[in-house]
Amino acid sequence: MQDTFKHRGMRNKLAEIVASQGVTDIKVLEAIKQIPRHLFLDSSFEAHAYQDKAFPIGAEQTISQPYTVAFQTELLKLRPNHKVLEIGTGSGYQTAILLNLKAKVYTIERQQELFKKTKLFFNKMGYRPKKIIFGDGYKGLPEEAPFDGIIVTAGAPLVPKPLLSQLKIGGRLVIPVGVDEQVMTLFVRKSEKEFEKKEFGNFRFVPLLENKN
Repeated sequence: MQDTFKHRGMRNKLAEIVASQGVTDIKVLEAIKQIPRHLFLDSSFEAHAYQDKAFPIGAEQTISQPYTVAFQTELLKLRPNHKVLEIGTGSGYQTAILLNLKAKVYTIERQQELFKKTKLFFNKMGYRPKKIIFGDGYKGLPEEAPFDGIIVTAGAPLVPKPLLSQLKIGGRLVIPVGVDEQVMTLFVRKSEKEFEKKEFGNFRFVPLLENKN
């Protein structure tokens, strides 16, 4: 698949749709315009890639709805060179949006099929996360902590404490919390022990799975 003028026009329309739903961060909307979402999907979905919908990507996972990607990204309030941990690499689309915003991205995927596929895709496309890790997102990445931002792209039944502990003071954790339906939740670390919590309505994600061994 190639990235054509037609695709770019469809991305511009998608960014308008995302903006109409309340996303106002110009840099996030610009990233939506620039990242070729159709290349992150199977070719059979190409005609639908710029609809504001989630689609299956294999291993019972999905590529998130563009509005959801933009909304979560906006909540992170990223600046260039911010150090970000992404839990759930998936197709790599969210990773690419973060990289477009000049974040230093560390990303974890627990599904080996997706990990291998997406790692190859990143190499082919020239996307350069600082690290792409096959592992358990519940544990975070303590050896690279602390982070300016942590973004979780799957529904968590509870908030993993290691993720909170790996935030810098002032750092932001964006995580959908719930079982069947999730509430988008933001935690801002105010001090070593104090966190501010805000909730932003209901979303629906595939579940965040934990390795039990």
